[in-house]
Amino acid sequence: MKYRAVVLLTITLLSGCMKVGPDFTKPDMQSQIRESYQHASPDSSTEKHIDRWWTAFNSPELDRVVTTVLSNNLDIRKALAVISEMRAYFVQSRADRYPSLKITGEARRQRVLPGIESNLYSLSLPASFEIDLWGRLARTEEAALASLAQTEENARIIAQTIISEAITLYFQMESLERRIQITTQSIENYRRNLAFVERRYEGGLTSILDLRQARRILAQTEAALPSLRQELGIAQQKLAVLSGHYPETLSARTHQEDYFRLPSPVPPGLPSELLLNRPDIRAAEANLQALNAKIGVATANRFPRITLTGSFGYSSSELDRLIMPGSSLWNISLGALSPIFDAGKLKAGQRAAEAQFQQGLADYAKTVLNAFSEVESALLTRKEQMKKREKMLIFLSEAKATQQVAENRYERGLVDYLTVLDAQQARFQAEENLVLVELAILSNRVTLHRALGGGWGNPQIENPGVRNE
Repeated sequence: MKYRAVVLLTITLLSGCMKVGPDFTKPDMQSQIRESYQHASPDSSTEKHIDRWWTAFNSPELDRVVTTVLSNNLDIRKALAVISEMRAYFVQSRADRYPSLKITGEARRQRVLPGIESNLYSLSLPASFEIDLWGRLARTEEAALASLAQTEENARIIAQTIISEAITLYFQMESLERRIQITTQSIENYRRNLAFVERRYEGGLTSILDLRQARRILAQTEAALPSLRQELGIAQQKLAVLSGHYPETLSARTHQEDYFRLPSPVPPGLPSELLLNRPDIRAAEANLQALNAKIGVATANRFPRITLTGSFGYSSSELDRLIMPGSSLWNISLGALSPIFDAGKLKAGQRAAEAQFQQGLADYAKTVLNAFSEVESALLTRKEQMKKREKMLIFLSEAKATQQVAENRYERGLVDYLTVLDAQQARFQAEENLVLVELAILSNRVTLHRALGGGWGNPQIENPGVRNE
């Protein structure tokens, strides 16, 4: 009867369990959100970002690079291992909510009186269970689950950073290869000009100054080529390391003059979607949820803890009679531990947890505002870089025409060679500047996708999340 009374009391207490401390509510950032981005295109809200956004560049080679990075990058592997670690910690925290059951056995020989010795054998199953009357264990599990979610989002942040860096390096390599081509073509052009000037000099049609200038510009341009090859090799090595490969260098590839393909505008959607798409915002929210749960833990620590303990087993002085009905024994007890005086220690712990939550709230708001800033900055940069490219195309067209006119007039003896050199240098510099502007546009496209947080398809980051069943 006593055993049944204790069990009945336990059931009653369990049914009345509650969770002290505040329940989490997602922060309201509506006052910080505009209806649309300031620098978005007029038709930007008509579509959604595409999944696996890098395929928008229509480059099978780039797709292969990203796939390799996702599979082999060591930072991503480490991030996944951290997720596994946090999942184990979550399982540990959840286990505290269930009864603990052990098995103990003992064989003992003792002297009870002079000349009298006896044997004692025992086998028992002790158990203990903390009744989560105030929700301390539930809040602890809630905090651990939120920390796991934060770790998963941090892994996605790492994946985004690695993918962005790899794609940017790929575009840098293409740009450097194109600049090497331009420099090589200009060297060939200057060599032809030098041969032409040498023939004119030998025929007495031009001065030694023209010959020296032709040799000078050729040597100057040839000196630029090793630096470009060095930059290309370093970029190739960095991309190889991101891909988990040995840092090797390769020969520069050849690209057509019209190799650049302008990607279609990125539809940024609505600012409110940013709160759902960006993993750093989701990570900040998960951290806030964990801090909120810790307030409940600190609050529950100020209330009594009730623990149910018991055991069932056998005890006998004879081993062969140990597991017999007459040798059985059991006990069950209900205990409580409550703080009475701690000089304000537990209350201070609760206040500290509440202060940490306020810090997390400020971090969350700052993360959101920084996200909006990154999107607006990327949209503004794209708009201005597109205008700059239009002007550079006009500049290049005029530079080519000017070079042609200068060379024709020099052949007829109407201008000096310095005029030809200025026109040639302006033309090749315009070609290189156009390549740099196009690289800036592509790099900004990567930045914009990362700022929007969408279209990543969770970069193949395995989600080992645990349901709170």
